[in-house]
Amino acid sequence: MLSFEHFVRAQADALADCALHAVRREFPHKLDHLILHAQDQPLPRDIHPVFWGSYDWHSSVHMHWSLLRLRAMVPALALRSEIEQHLDEHFTPDKVAIERAYAATPGRAAFERPYGWAWLLKLQYELEASGADSRVQAWAQALAPLADDIALRLTRFLGLSHYPVRAGTHANYAFAMVLARDFALRRNDAALRSAIDAAAERWFGQDHAYPSHYEPGGSDFLSAGLCEALLMSRVLGERFPAWWQSFDAAGQALRHWLQPAIVSDRVDAQLVHLDGLNLSRAWCLSSLADQVGRDQHQPMLDAAQAHWHAAWPHIITGDFAATHWLVSFALLSV
Repeated sequence: MLSFEHFVRAQADALADCALHAVRREFPHKLDHLILHAQDQPLPRDIHPVFWGSYDWHSSVHMHWSLLRLRAMVPALALRSEIEQHLDEHFTPDKVAIERAYAATPGRAAFERPYGWAWLLKLQYELEASGADSRVQAWAQALAPLADDIALRLTRFLGLSHYPVRAGTHANYAFAMVLARDFALRRNDAALRSAIDAAAERWFGQDHAYPSHYEPGGSDFLSAGLCEALLMSRVLGERFPAWWQSFDAAGQALRHWLQPAIVSDRVDAQLVHLDGLNLSRAWCLSSLADQVGRDQHQPMLDAAQAHWHAAWPHIITGDFAATHWLVSFALLSV
């Protein structure tokens, strides 16, 4: 896998500053809230005392993950103490209990499914993987009940759903399953892992000649095809090369993933998604390069580099439409 870690380390303080500003900013906010009665019109922090910032709930979750990831990668981070104080204030049992109660309210079973669910599990994974630090352990223990709820819901949902969502946006199932599977492996959650693997084989196991020329959509931040391939590489193991040869018949699919997407407006909250697409493609391409044939290995690595460099200059500059979330997608590859 191609590493972009040296870029991140060189800009770690600026990335952390961007992420911390994002999670502390309450407005503008795109609230995903099912109104149940006339008085049910809360402010974000009323119902989400942990994850009220960064434009929306899921972005707050993965920007908190970004802070933890940067803290773990760069112990000498300039904002380390400020980040720790923020997490001390937010990752508390009483605040997590309010988040759990909101998500458990009848009628809200689909709240942030599957994208927000997956990022919450990745956040919990990061907390539990960060070692014996007593402070991190306290944060992990506080958030664990919410992660446990989501892991159980995802397990049940994957068993119930007959069809996948292949969108290049939040509803994409394969992306969520990649993140959730890492959590399942760390937790030794056999039920969740089995549900993910069974669903992946059921939905994607027979895919062939993937029509990558349909990508990207105008507001995509994920490649449905590459996320699917990354998931199947984890699920299939030694069987993956044969699956890939059928999926990318004669190299037709990869050809359409070699050039970065063009971003025409970085103030438009939907069009700037394409910067995220370039970063997530870089992550997928670099992750898959060692698992494909020799003829595709270097083109994949070259394409990953091109995608990364197309987006990297815009991650922490410009409008809040981009800076509230792109740091997380840059960190996926490191």
